[in-house]
Amino acid sequence: MNCPCGSGITYQHCCQPYHLSLKNAPTAEALMRSRYSAFVTANAGYLYETTHNSKRKNHSKSAYLNSAKNTKWLKLEIIFSAFDVVEFKAYYLNKKFQTEVLHEKSNFRLEDGRWYYVDGVFYS
Repeated sequence: MNCPCGSGITYQHCCQPYHLSLKNAPTAEALMRSRYSAFVTANAGYLYETTHNSKRKNHSKSAYLNSAKNTKWLKLEIIFSAFDVVEFKAYYLNKKFQTEVLHEKSNFRLEDGRWYYVDGVFYS
């Protein structure tokens, strides 16, 4: 199956190695893509572990799991990517089965060779 992150390659050769902790995402964009795929596959543990430690108190594995299981993600579009910032649009179906867009500019931090999601600014 193609990877949910939209890279055009298979999940097995894209985000799955990150989800299985076989390797670390090499860039902020790769981490963002792998986190999107983790939402699609309801991998709450990965979402929690890739959230920066300073922000984990605001997020729990159960909250991530609830969000992932209650959202039908459709596709990811990268708008802009720099060293530690990624702007993206994530398309999903709402409860009325209408397409909506989550537009966010996310901030990431590299620590000890690993990328972490810190926070983001949402656009309407």
